[in-house]
Amino acid sequence: MPELSRTQLLVYAAVAVVVLLLGARWISSSGAPAAGVEQGLSFEAEPFEPGADAGRDVVVHVAGAVVRPGVYRLPLGARVADAVKRAGGLVRSAVQDGINLAARLSDGQQVVVPGRAGAAAGDGQGPVSLGTATVDQLDEIEGIGPVTARNIIEFRDRSGGLSSIEQLDEISGIGPSTMEALRSGLQP
Repeated sequence: MPELSRTQLLVYAAVAVVVLLLGARWISSSGAPAAGVEQGLSFEAEPFEPGADAGRDVVVHVAGAVVRPGVYRLPLGARVADAVKRAGGLVRSAVQDGINLAARLSDGQQVVVPGRAGAAAGDGQGPVSLGTATVDQLDEIEGIGPVTARNIIEFRDRSGGLSSIEQLDEISGIGPSTMEALRSGLQP
């Protein structure tokens, strides 16, 4: 067998390194979850990069009674529970029943988890999250009754979530004065 030149050895070594790197990248992107980690969820905050992969993901702001409030990117179709889990879960003082954990997330939404120490959502002391508000919480906002509250929830569910309060202008029965009440009592 002929001896390989130093150049040939370097070329073969470089090819081997490239093959190993490509193989490692393919394995890490194959969708198999790492041991002990649920697929699609990470307990480490991922840096938010504006515009990156915007077509398949939603970007939400998780605030309130969670371990790590912040801005998170989640897969399209994710639920509020997924966003709370991504933010490290609920803190001890969280009012879990004050938020709809089953609601679908929409891009640009803010998820506010109320806490016992502070004002609970819907008690008139702070804005209610439009993406997670219940009929009872909406009913407590000045100018909104139970019928309008149900219409808002139905519209939100049909639309797959809402990213701005202005979208509620499309609901029958919400006029300019109600929109002003919504702006002061709700947040996206």
